[in-house]
Amino acid sequence: QKKTVSFSTMPNDRKINSTAACISFMLEGCELKKVRSNSRMYSRFFVLDADMRSVRWEPSKKDSEKAKIEIKSVKEVRVGKKTPVLRSNGLSDQFPDECAFSIIYGDNYESLDLVASSADVVSAWVMGLRYLVSYGKHTPEAPGTGHPSLRTSWISSVFDLADLEKSGRIPVSRAVQLIKALNPGMKTSTIELKFKELQKASERPGAEVACDLFVEVYCELCTRPEIFFLLVQFSSNKEYLGLKDLLMFLEVEQGMEGVTEEKCLEIVGKYEPSKEGREKGYLAIDGFTRYLLSADCSIFDPQHRKVCQDMAQPLSHYYISSAHSACLLEDNFWGRSDISGYISALGLGCRSIELVLWDGPEGEPVVYTSPSAASCVPFRAVVGLIDQHAFAASAYPLILCLVVRCSAPQQRLAAQCLRKTLGEKLYVEPPNPAASYLPSPEQLKGRILIKGKKLPPSCEDSEGEVSDEEEGWELARRLGQEDREALEGGGPRRVRLSRELSELVSLCQAIPFQDFESSRRRQRYWEMCSFSEVEAGRFANECPAELVSYNKRFLSRVYPSPMRIDASNMNPQDFWKCGCQMVAMNYQTPGLMMDLNMGWFRQNGACGYVLRPAIMREEVSYFSANAKDSLPGVPAQLLHLKVISGQNLPKPKGSGAKGEVVEPYVCAEIHGIPADCAEHRTKTALQSGDNPVFDESLEFQINLPELAVLRFVVLDDDYIGDEFIAQYTIPFECLQPGYRHVPLQSLAGEPLPHATLFVHVAITDRRGGGKGHRRGLAGRRGRRVREYTSTKATGIKAIDEVFRTATQPLREATDLRENVQNALVSFKELCGLTPAANMKQCILTVAAWLLHSDSAPSVTLNLAEQYPPMEAQGPIPDLLRKVLTAYETMIQTSRTLIESADTVYGKLIQAQQAGMDFHKELHRIEAKEGLRGRKLQKALESFAWNITVLKGQADLLKHAKAEALDNLWQIHNAGQSCGIGRNGSASPEPSRLRAPLEPIPE
Repeated sequence: QKKTVSFSTMPNDRKINSTAACISFMLEGCELKKVRSNSRMYSRFFVLDADMRSVRWEPSKKDSEKAKIEIKSVKEVRVGKKTPVLRSNGLSDQFPDECAFSIIYGDNYESLDLVASSADVVSAWVMGLRYLVSYGKHTPEAPGTGHPSLRTSWISSVFDLADLEKSGRIPVSRAVQLIKALNPGMKTSTIELKFKELQKASERPGAEVACDLFVEVYCELCTRPEIFFLLVQFSSNKEYLGLKDLLMFLEVEQGMEGVTEEKCLEIVGKYEPSKEGREKGYLAIDGFTRYLLSADCSIFDPQHRKVCQDMAQPLSHYYISSAHSACLLEDNFWGRSDISGYISALGLGCRSIELVLWDGPEGEPVVYTSPSAASCVPFRAVVGLIDQHAFAASAYPLILCLVVRCSAPQQRLAAQCLRKTLGEKLYVEPPNPAASYLPSPEQLKGRILIKGKKLPPSCEDSEGEVSDEEEGWELARRLGQEDREALEGGGPRRVRLSRELSELVSLCQAIPFQDFESSRRRQRYWEMCSFSEVEAGRFANECPAELVSYNKRFLSRVYPSPMRIDASNMNPQDFWKCGCQMVAMNYQTPGLMMDLNMGWFRQNGACGYVLRPAIMREEVSYFSANAKDSLPGVPAQLLHLKVISGQNLPKPKGSGAKGEVVEPYVCAEIHGIPADCAEHRTKTALQSGDNPVFDESLEFQINLPELAVLRFVVLDDDYIGDEFIAQYTIPFECLQPGYRHVPLQSLAGEPLPHATLFVHVAITDRRGGGKGHRRGLAGRRGRRVREYTSTKATGIKAIDEVFRTATQPLREATDLRENVQNALVSFKELCGLTPAANMKQCILTVAAWLLHSDSAPSVTLNLAEQYPPMEAQGPIPDLLRKVLTAYETMIQTSRTLIESADTVYGKLIQAQQAGMDFHKELHRIEAKEGLRGRKLQKALESFAWNITVLKGQADLLKHAKAEALDNLWQIHNAGQSCGIGRNGSASPEPSRLRAPLEPIPE
């Protein structure tokens, strides 16, 4: 009887958690859709023969002997749309990638293309077929029979230790605790239910269990099919990973470089639970699962856990983690001022704190931001706390933003308190008038800066009048303390400022903002402006380029609108994209905006400072924050994200009334410049319990990777309203490629124990070929007309002539890069690999085809040559000939790139430097040419565009050459390790090929 089984929709059905289970499923057979080369699909019943030597299908017009494939003829089993038939346009949208697979078989490398009802069915067939291809010739009986596996032996030994009475049985309660100890996230009720179920099925009820039942319960509960499937993919014997298998997995899938067998042995020693496995260097399914869940395999790149950015740039070149009303624990209006808010903010790496000073009842200044006069904190206590905790989480400078609302006598007390308490930490040295930029965070380590108003040099008295800031007056209105005359009289308010407090302000002198032109002409580097959220938002929309340019030299602080009486947060990305360094957040209010802020500042060792993108720091650069497409000189990238499964998901808060059923789905969001903002969701996992399977691929284009943040949100699909379950936010630059677990957090950003998402991450270039700019992965090729980046006319003849000399080198640079990229993509597609594959994988795949064939054609790599040719002896099948041709094209285009890159690079840099020679004279030349208004603006924009394009294209070419050299190194490396290389002694020196590239100076 025909039947179709979809494991994901039958949660109580058996799990595919061993190769034996896969093969028994294949022996029963199931319905699959067979895809013909004309793109038509036919439903057929596929089954594995009882002797396990061939796969048959019916009904078929062929006689039964022809409607089958012999296992020994199978060259490869591919998952996903990896053949020309499955990639064809007529089919690509009819079914998801994870429901397709192909069997490559026969001496002519034919493909049988199939589509299953679910990803689980694909996993069962692929796992079973791969096992049989490896073992089929030697093992006619079902796997799992014979001697106990490494895993069974280990679980039995755990049982024996727990069998204190040595009676061969242990109490169910102890068995439950044992499994829970081995899998901490699992619910006790789930384990108890499984014991009852299997005791009932085997007709052995009772308060005790025997070893065989314990092993069965453990294997059913603690085997994650998606991880088992991954293990089988890389394992040479399909039961565990040997050291070579693990090394291959780490290099090929996880993108790790320089992995050795010693490193693999260290991983096995750390994570493999069985003694035998540790001694022999085997990583079985439990050890592999533990490794994938560990911090060593985190989605967050460990390099970013410590300070990893250049900290010697001017202070204005960094985003600075900033708090608004840090002492509040609740909302603005009903909030209680509580001193622990400061400790919390400083502990999270906050480097800018706002203090609003008011006259205190005891003659000493106080800090409070709530309307209740009773809930104030003495200023002295706050300063003492800051002194104690200022550098607990970060050694880099702390900026105290003083908003003065108290009388001159109390200001003097405040100044004395700051000097006495903070002592040497307080930075009061006057700014150096000869410098052009602020000192760096490195130079200001361990120092506290005061941001505030300063008395004018003309004032010689002990106090004087200064213009007041808008910030902080909303509260004054509520307290009834506002100066009515000032409010009614229009114009800027004036306040009295004491000399003692004024003298504490050095590098962060607050001044009112007039306009960008005035700032360009008159503002000094140590002066800074604060903008309300509304004002900054207007500039970001109406003149983003000017705001970016302003922020190259000066610090700016954006504070929330006084209308946010609930202490909600603005979106910091709206202002970061324009270069605003200090976006003041209400740390006490959780939610999306705070997730973005906390996630963003994790990327540099959580030190509270993040270096802004180079395109926002360079003196001459073109950047429009509201760009709708890729930016000149910044390579756009594709993020390929596969959301595979969730583990131990908690219920939404307050979901008791809903009963047991949680039906989650995952939303992946990209936050960044407007061109990058996007959101995709998975389907809902119905009645999936705590461990749903999503198996869904999502794709995002990222035009400015340095400013992009990825946020995962898990929600419960409910007809009344989707409820929040968990989230995790990570900067794009911190993503590690490969199979990773995402450590989920609560709404307040606290870790949820054992709650994770299992995902696969790949980052590729947008235009196919080549690596993702940071760590290699190739992208999909589009059939398109080649686009060339060109310079723009400034309207100034002498300058335009210089830039015109770069027209030809710009075309050459694009051709060199894209020819290699297109050749790479063709080669990878013919090898049946994804855009994420690296060169080593391609060579190993070709070698595997040849090794699986009895009548293997002789193909070798001549490693004696720097550009190794792939040579065939005798007749070869059509597919293999196409692969060899694609390989040859790739080698030739790579050679042209490597040999021509330096010359073209030199021409681009020469044109860029010649252009920069005009930069200092630009305003004089413009005046001479009579450029004004819009024409002048256009000329400046075009000049900046040209400089950015030349630097960017030169950078891209330099990186493309490095990638091409790296590919050659991988070819040599793979050729030697898989046995198709000959004359291997001439393998190029990796250090010579993979020399680190110096970035072009800014």
